[in-house]
Amino acid sequence: MVYTPTESMETLLDGMPEEYKKSYKRYQRALNILTKEPEPQVGQTPKEVIWTKNKAKLYRYQPNKTKTKSIPLLMIYALINKPYILDLTPGSSLVEYLTDKGFDVYLLDWGTPGYEDRHMKFDDYVLDYIPRAIKKVLQKSGQDEISLLGYCIGGTLTSITAALNPHLPIRNLVFMTSPFDFSDAGLFTNWLDERYFNLDLMVDTLGNVPAETIDFGNKLLKPITNYLGPIVSLADRADDDEFVKNWSLLQKWVADGVPFPGEAYRQWISEFYQQNKLINDELYIRGQQVKLSNIKANVLNIAADRDHIAIPNQTEKLMNKISSKDKTFKLLSAGHVSVTVGKKAARTTYPLIEEWLSVRSH
Repeated sequence: MVYTPTESMETLLDGMPEEYKKSYKRYQRALNILTKEPEPQVGQTPKEVIWTKNKAKLYRYQPNKTKTKSIPLLMIYALINKPYILDLTPGSSLVEYLTDKGFDVYLLDWGTPGYEDRHMKFDDYVLDYIPRAIKKVLQKSGQDEISLLGYCIGGTLTSITAALNPHLPIRNLVFMTSPFDFSDAGLFTNWLDERYFNLDLMVDTLGNVPAETIDFGNKLLKPITNYLGPIVSLADRADDDEFVKNWSLLQKWVADGVPFPGEAYRQWISEFYQQNKLINDELYIRGQQVKLSNIKANVLNIAADRDHIAIPNQTEKLMNKISSKDKTFKLLSAGHVSVTVGKKAARTTYPLIEEWLSVRSH
């Protein structure tokens, strides 16, 4: 009888202990997940597009669901990766959680910039895009005030928008793992030192900075965990269907990056990481000085104790700069991504935001 390699292995395993058989089945399952199984569905909460500008789209979620909270909530994500991390999958979606609690939730999706967008700057996002999105949300909701939630760089952009536009009717601001002080940004401080990192050459050569470059830098912060960790975990737990589902969802998102517009990246590295202008009131946007002390809205500022991308001290420093009378800082046991997705986030982060906003959204 002629055996295929698989049949030979299974025959060999017949006389082996049960744990060996289970290990082989996990290996086969992991191989199938990596090579054959389709990508999981993401961003499944119903939504409608209510406004567009260039590549950007403004979504309203569950538009037919009853809204019991009068103040609408606009979410603003970073300029890297895609914002469906906020609506990853049913049961692990901040968007779904808040809309189910009666919030009128909107999200500004920056889209995927092309080479023609390489001249986009922070100035464009905080003076043109975000204020117009706020206006559209207020028009659609019929309300006079708004809440903003900024995640990662989206929170930094949101803080600048609020500081430059004190006339905007912003009642509440929620920041999630957003960096404001760059005096100590961990390993990034050394890697991005202007003495060693030729920023201008990089941007002038590439135009937009590829998603793979950004992802490579983030993963190098914890190379063994980020490169070997996911594969080892999958091989070890491939027989756990729930784990496999969550693993596949997260890996899809991690690999689904977008380019960083060149001039915005030049600003981000030079004026934030290298010169730390924001926290020191030295940042100017189209000639306007950005003073975080102009922020007077209610503020919930969330950091994660295992965050290696926006470490907690970068986040917490905001609290001493703003003029808000109602301001809360929360340090959660989580990482930069796990603060937003997964069972623990659904038990901690989601209720924290919902409860804080609820009493301030009527």
